[in-house]
Amino acid sequence: MDMFENGQWLPLVFAALMALAVYVYAVLDGYDLGVGILSRFASPQERDVMIASIGPFWDANETWLVLAVGLLLIAFPEANGIVLTSLYLPVALMLIGLILRGVSFDFRAKASLDHKGRWDAVFAAGSFLVAISQGYMVGSYILGFTHDWISLLFCLIVGLSVAFAYALVGASWLIMKTEGALQQKAIAWASLGLRGAVVGIVLVCLASPMVSAHVFSRWFTFPDILYLAPVPILTVVLVGWLEVVLRQLSLTPTCKCWAPFVMTASIFLTCLIGLAYSFYPYIVPGQLKIVDAASAPESLMFILVGALIVLPFMIGYTIFAYKVFHGKAKDLSYN
Repeated sequence: MDMFENGQWLPLVFAALMALAVYVYAVLDGYDLGVGILSRFASPQERDVMIASIGPFWDANETWLVLAVGLLLIAFPEANGIVLTSLYLPVALMLIGLILRGVSFDFRAKASLDHKGRWDAVFAAGSFLVAISQGYMVGSYILGFTHDWISLLFCLIVGLSVAFAYALVGASWLIMKTEGALQQKAIAWASLGLRGAVVGIVLVCLASPMVSAHVFSRWFTFPDILYLAPVPILTVVLVGWLEVVLRQLSLTPTCKCWAPFVMTASIFLTCLIGLAYSFYPYIVPGQLKIVDAASAPESLMFILVGALIVLPFMIGYTIFAYKVFHGKAKDLSYN
C-alpha cells in the first residue's frame, strides 16, 4: 500500500516500458539489421528482394530505440549519465552505422549499376557495425562497465554473437517473406545464425554469475533458483525446436514458414527476461537501483500520461504497416 501511496511503483512501470521498447526494437530492427548483414552473401537479384522485404518497415522499426533511450533519459537521468558516459564510443559507432544504413539505403536506389554494389556493401557494413556495437554495449553492461583487456574481449565476442542473433532473426524473416532459392539460403543462414547466437547465450550465462555476486545469488540460492529455472529450460527447448523446424523447412519450404521468426522472437524474450531477473532491482548493475535512479514521482506521473498516449499510436501504426505489407516480397522496383 505504501508503494502506491509514495509513487514507488512508477519507476518499476518505466523500467517495464523500457524493457518492452528494447525487446520490440531487438526483434523488429534486429531482423532488418540481420537482412542487411546477410545481403553481402546474396546475389544482386536476391539482394533486391531482400531489401524489398524490409523497405516498408526498417525506418519505423528504429523508433522503438528512440523510445527506449528517451525513457532512460527522462525517467532515469542518473542512470542515463552513467550508461551513456561508459558507452560513449560504442554509441558513437552505432550512430555512424545507422547513418551509413540510411544513406546507402536511399543512394542504392539512385546510383548507376556500376556504383550500386558499393552502396550495397556500405549498407551491409553499416548493419554489421550497428549490430556489433549494440552487442558490445550488452557485454559491457553485464560486466558493470569495467575496462580491461579481458572485458574488451568479452564484449567483442558478445557483439559478434549479437550480430549472429540478428542474422538469425533476419534469416527467419526472409524464410517467411521469400520463396525458392533465396528461401533455401535463408534456412541455411538461420541455422548458422542460431549456432552463433547460442554461443553468445552460453558465454553470457557463464560470465554473469562470475563477475557479479548479486547475479550469483539470484541464480544459485533458494528459492530464487526455482523462479529462474523455467527461463533456461524454455530457452533450451526453443533452440532445439527451432533447429528441428529449420531442418523440416529445408525439406518442405512451405511448411510453417512463419515459425522460425516466432520462435526466434520467443528466444529473444526469454533472454531478456533472464537478464532482467538477474540484475533486478539494479538498473546499473552493482551501482544504482531502479528506485534510486528514478526521477521525482510527480515528473514520472506526468511522463507516464504522455507515454500512455504515444505508445498505442506506435503499436497501432506498427500493426497497420505489417498488415498492409504482409505476404511474400517481390522484386524491387523504383518505378
